[in-house]
Amino acid sequence: MTRRFATLAWAAAICTYLLIVLGAVVRITGSGLGCGEHWPLCNGHLFPPLNDIGTVIEWSHRLVATLVTILVVGLAIPGLAPGVRESKARYVALGLLAVQILLGAITVKLALPAWTVVLHLGTAMLLLATLLIIATSSLAPLSSPPSPLSAGRRGGTLVIVPLAFVTVLFGALTANLGAAAACGGFPLCNGQVWTSAGSLAVIHWTHRLLAYALAIVAVIWAKRSRQTGAALVVVMIAVQIIVGATMVLNGLPRVLQAAHVAVGAAVWASVVLARRSGGPQNIKAPGMTSPGLREGSREKPVSSTS
Repeated sequence: MTRRFATLAWAAAICTYLLIVLGAVVRITGSGLGCGEHWPLCNGHLFPPLNDIGTVIEWSHRLVATLVTILVVGLAIPGLAPGVRESKARYVALGLLAVQILLGAITVKLALPAWTVVLHLGTAMLLLATLLIIATSSLAPLSSPPSPLSAGRRGGTLVIVPLAFVTVLFGALTANLGAAAACGGFPLCNGQVWTSAGSLAVIHWTHRLLAYALAIVAVIWAKRSRQTGAALVVVMIAVQIIVGATMVLNGLPRVLQAAHVAVGAAVWASVVLARRSGGPQNIKAPGMTSPGLREGSREKPVSSTS
């Protein structure tokens, strides 16, 4: 049952990631109102006629959202996985899902204002993080001895986790306010260290500065922790910067815009997973003995006296 719970949690996390990417495709293709202003129905139908590409994209997004809802609700069912570490994270995920659904409805009803779209993405990222925490915790033992390096690793993530989240939010703000084209060139913004091209350029440039800061913090964290997960974060951030630069220098093609969101969500997921792996290192699979306990912890035979 524990393995089944872990599988369900991973499935929910993967579907949430796909939902984030598909949500970006909805925005990039202008399909946000592909179902009209109807919600939860699509153009007044439960199963609408799919004779328009915008309707197909938006309806597909809603179907994946429905799948995520089913999976997250399934995780919150009491007694689904006896023996799994008790945690309120599954209920946090359920609450975030409710907020996400509400924001989705408001976004459609208000005809896609930028602030609701950004909040919608931010909530989706928090939901993804929560599901990853649930998935990586589901097979962990109830107690594990602390790792000597865990404190240092936690120190790095105290900075990188909120920095990564704020960077994602500014990326969403840049895209939804139409600021993506406000900064030409790379790595500077219109050839300036600090832009004077207006508020949209400032928003875009702030997003870039946050991304550069995130890269620096990630490199320092990886070097200090010597952790594989932290090194993977550095690689993902490098890929994201390359995709972003290529996108800007080539006039913002839609494919690269979607790729930028997909890699950005992967960066966020890798940060969360690296944070999880930076904890206790002696987590073991059920039925296996920790290496540190194999020697010196064997029970001595107890002699009985009659």
